[in-house]
Amino acid sequence: MNTATPTSPPKTTGLLSAIVVVAALGYFVDIYDLILFSIVRVESLNDLGITAADAVTNQGLYLINMQMGGMLLGGILWGILGDKKGRLSVLFGSILIYSLANIANGFVQTIEQYAWLRLIAGIGLAGELGAGITLVSETLPKEKRGYGTMIVATVGVSGAMLAYWVNEAFDWRNAYFVGGGLGLALLALRVGVYESGLFEQTKKSEVQRGNFFALFTNGPRLARYLKCLLIGVPLWFVVGILITLSPEFGKDLGLTGPVTAGLGVFWCYFGLVFGDFASGTLSQLLRSRNRALQLFLVFCGLMVGVYLFAIRGASPTVFYAVCFVLGISVGFWALFVTVAAEQFGTNLRATVATTAPNFARGSVVLLVPIFQYTAAALGQPGTPNRVLAGAIVGGVSLLIAFWAVSTLPESFGKDLDYVEE
Repeated sequence: MNTATPTSPPKTTGLLSAIVVVAALGYFVDIYDLILFSIVRVESLNDLGITAADAVTNQGLYLINMQMGGMLLGGILWGILGDKKGRLSVLFGSILIYSLANIANGFVQTIEQYAWLRLIAGIGLAGELGAGITLVSETLPKEKRGYGTMIVATVGVSGAMLAYWVNEAFDWRNAYFVGGGLGLALLALRVGVYESGLFEQTKKSEVQRGNFFALFTNGPRLARYLKCLLIGVPLWFVVGILITLSPEFGKDLGLTGPVTAGLGVFWCYFGLVFGDFASGTLSQLLRSRNRALQLFLVFCGLMVGVYLFAIRGASPTVFYAVCFVLGISVGFWALFVTVAAEQFGTNLRATVATTAPNFARGSVVLLVPIFQYTAAALGQPGTPNRVLAGAIVGGVSLLIAFWAVSTLPESFGKDLDYVEE
């Protein structure tokens, strides 16, 4: 049951406050690190002595799974800490951990070292976005929350483009060093960033905070939580499978030339910049988070179909153009995390806003083996049918996400000054 807190709402801040700026730059470095492995996958594995195409694919998926597994663990850890100890402790603690892990990645000599450091980096990466979105949501006026989270996401996803440019200018080890340095430099900006007033109010009450298991003890609350998780899965199907495996899909589609995962990621995330801006703005203009999400999910379904079935035999240029528009279509990430934050009370808000995006990201751990099994089952021995498997796995994830959005309560303009009991 939702119960209003007895105190009045705290003072709010402006769209370009220190909180919004730090959250946006934190997410920028977060995305840089998160996407960097997809860009350097082939180069780094080749440098470690893995050159066979199948081995590169399999080891790459193994490392992605380790990274995403870390994000699942970190999502729970940081979410609980965010509601128990505060949003700021999570924001800066997570930045410190993924920055140090990033630097350590530049020194790896074996696959096992690489894997464990991707796990640690994943744990660190799990905290920044949820803490940042929670802070922004709780400190901006309710009529402007969508614009604030839009700024965070739009600035943040452009970190993927920097990762591509840095890797083009330096080798993969130095690209990791740059990411770690950016994160450590960001910690200097913590001056002038203050804790959420809503959290400080709730901390003075006797209500239980950060109880992750409380999400599972109430049927309607659990349903809201699961629906929030499901909305974000299609984005990570697109990024974690269609874009990360761009070279493999390029061959399957008979493109006239080779394509690289690095450029695929670059163009997809370039599109995401525009998509996050458009989805956040659309939700404000429509005064509805749910209708904006529904429109983007339909758009995403159309673009997945174009990617898999409409560009066979096309040029790499056409392929990258499709990656760009596909990126626009999955630019509802900020909206998804905003909805997750708005659906729950202050004593569980950081837990949900942190675990929801990380469980959605971590869905790659399940999507990859499902995709691999489906591709193998639909293909011939040694020749998986990745195109048809992508259509099936992507289509199912999109349909489920559309159902989840359609059955969630609308949260636009919702007063966030309440707790869950």
